[in-house]
Amino acid sequence: MTLIARMRSIPSWQVTLGLALLGLGFLIAAQLASEGPRVRYTTQERSPLVETATQLQDRQESLKARILELRGQIQSAEQASEGSAALVRDLNDALQQARIAAGLIPLTGSGIVLQLEDSSEPPAADANASDYLVGAHDLRRIVEELWAAGAEAIAVNGERITSSTAIIDVGPSILANAAYLAGPYQITALGGDDLYPRLSTAPGFQEFIRSRAEGFGIRVSIAEPGTVDIPAFVGTVTLRYARPEPSPAAVRSRSVGRDG
Repeated sequence: MTLIARMRSIPSWQVTLGLALLGLGFLIAAQLASEGPRVRYTTQERSPLVETATQLQDRQESLKARILELRGQIQSAEQASEGSAALVRDLNDALQQARIAAGLIPLTGSGIVLQLEDSSEPPAADANASDYLVGAHDLRRIVEELWAAGAEAIAVNGERITSSTAIIDVGPSILANAAYLAGPYQITALGGDDLYPRLSTAPGFQEFIRSRAEGFGIRVSIAEPGTVDIPAFVGTVTLRYARPEPSPAAVRSRSVGRDG
């Protein structure tokens, strides 16, 4: 039997199966042939990829550390800013208190008003007529007694009295700061609710009433309004000349030390 006759005698399903197996064998062989280069490629590239990943991880950690550092700096700056703001507030408060003490701020609050007027009595034949008139020494005396009684601010006829204010007689008028005042003289004092009781019981004020009101008829009236208004000082605050004045207590202390 010839080869062709033998092939014709083989069933067709066997031929189909053989061709399929043959094709499968080629596919398997091709896969095996390509497996070697793929494995080698993966092995060759693995080390650089791992190194790159490690570098990226290190970079990320570095960035995280930088972020934490910057956050800390921002927090420190915010805390410093809050501290500076608190310092500024303290300085502003101190400045405000200094301005109040210098009389540069108008004030409103509880207080009293005293009014001094010339005597309406005719002077005695042998008396000095000026004793029956309100003078600068009277205003200075009342202002001193008010300070001693705890007054926080004082004004005379609308003129704020400060540490640099001079109250002096100028002819028939009285000069306070740079303003000429005329009677009746209203002395407004701001202070606590106990300002009037402290003033009225002060020995110096009582002696003033005896000597000036009872002795020469100087009219003194006192009112306690609900509130008093103290204007701001409008003069200059530039100090041109000053010298320290020792307190009476210090003088007495030195005198006792020398006597001992």
